[in-house]
Amino acid sequence: VHQSSRQGRRKQDDLVTLNKYSIYPSICLQVCLVPVLQAAVKVSPLIEKVSEHKDFKKLLRTRTNVLVLYTKSATSGDSKLKLLSDVAQVIKGQGTIAWVNCGDLEGRKLCKKVKVDPSSKSDGADLLHYKDGTFHTEYNRPATYKSMVAFLKDPTGAPLWEENPEAKDVVHVETEKDFRKLLKREERPILMMFFAPWCGVCKRMQPVFQQAATETKGTYVLAGMNVHPAEFDGLKQEYNVKGYPTFCYFEKGKFLHHYENYGGTAKDIADWMKNPQPPQPKAPEVQWSETDSPVFHLTDDSLDGFLEEHPSALVMFYAPWCGHCKKMKPEYDEAAEYLNKDKNSPGVLAAVDTTIHKAVGERFKISGFPTVKYFEKGEEKFTLPHLRSKDKIIEFLQNPQAPPPPEQSWEDKPSSVSHLGMEDFREALKKKKHALVMFYAPWCPHCKNAVPHFTTAADLFKEDRKIAYAAVDCTKGPNQELCKQEGVEGYPTFNYYNYGKFAEKYNGERGVSDIFCRCRREPPQKLF
Repeated sequence: VHQSSRQGRRKQDDLVTLNKYSIYPSICLQVCLVPVLQAAVKVSPLIEKVSEHKDFKKLLRTRTNVLVLYTKSATSGDSKLKLLSDVAQVIKGQGTIAWVNCGDLEGRKLCKKVKVDPSSKSDGADLLHYKDGTFHTEYNRPATYKSMVAFLKDPTGAPLWEENPEAKDVVHVETEKDFRKLLKREERPILMMFFAPWCGVCKRMQPVFQQAATETKGTYVLAGMNVHPAEFDGLKQEYNVKGYPTFCYFEKGKFLHHYENYGGTAKDIADWMKNPQPPQPKAPEVQWSETDSPVFHLTDDSLDGFLEEHPSALVMFYAPWCGHCKKMKPEYDEAAEYLNKDKNSPGVLAAVDTTIHKAVGERFKISGFPTVKYFEKGEEKFTLPHLRSKDKIIEFLQNPQAPPPPEQSWEDKPSSVSHLGMEDFREALKKKKHALVMFYAPWCPHCKNAVPHFTTAADLFKEDRKIAYAAVDCTKGPNQELCKQEGVEGYPTFNYYNYGKFAEKYNGERGVSDIFCRCRREPPQKLF
């Protein structure tokens, strides 16, 4: 009896409860359903939730690289929030991701003030980017992890190659594991383009390569892979990748040849794929001394006799591989055409290849190329680093004067900049969380303008052991290979490294406020 009574009371209570919520269905939906929906996507704590206008203005004032997701409701941006949560983990310290829900009361006011209406978008979400405190652009690149990370690391940079619709027939390889899988499973011949995103030749070759991929689709596989990051050093060594781009041809998973026609057309690539052949040996470069150059070319044995015979002489000490020497040779030849063939010439021009005639190089302590020295009556008088053009060379010999005293080198001046070389570059950077490296040439005017700002920024951060400002003189012999490895194509070049790994190139302004102030807020972001 008691049990029946209790069961009856429970049924009665259940009916009361049911009637209560049937009277207030909207309350039930609000109380019961919304928390369940809100919990559907776990938002990373790295994504900043903003609802008030003053907080939004502060965010833009204190951060230099901000991507904001505006949504029409708490759930309309779920797919993007999930993706952005993953992106936020990677770009931490380099950029900021924020979220504004235009569906709640405060968020609606904020969206109205900044004139953003995500409800006009088909998915109810809008992504806008802000740079240096102001609106920069709407994010209209693919909504993928890789594209978003690349964008936030370099908001003004070019899109990834795979984002180009015309590159749809190129197989884009991301990891070494994917690369090995491709070689293992693919029966068709493969031409792999190993490239670096910053490489000018690669950029020029990409349209040709992707056109060839389309024209040969189904018969051959043309693939591309960015191997510049340090994680691919082993792969580069395996396939002898010493510069970019490097093209490797594979059949049934085995590497056979390199393709080296960097000026070729899509048709050239397609034709080569039909009959792949190894590169033909390059004709050896003709030595300067073996051309019809009017310059007197000297040796270890002939130098002294020549100087005794010619009381006024300029001698250029050079190396055949030296880019600056190659640039100077035409000027030197033209000046010699005038000076060496005129009976009344005020002096003569000579040259010595010190990679062959090493005794001369050691005798005159030649440590860089080109080095130009003036000899009078057989004796060394001056070293002349400023003589590079035909007119300056002729002008000097007409009135030989001591050059102005050399400026103290940047390396010799006390500062907080770490001057690195081939021998200590990697070891020094791997200990630093944030490192900005300036690759320079002492003669470069733009470098000279950047030095004071770079030095000041380094001094301001000298107490922070996690941050380093470093410099590499690319004109020094051993450093030339290092600069080539790090993608230096002009001066100055600024590279940002994270624990020794190359992260990005810095192409921003070079004033101290740009190099320092942004760093103070978001260390690596000030570089981009």
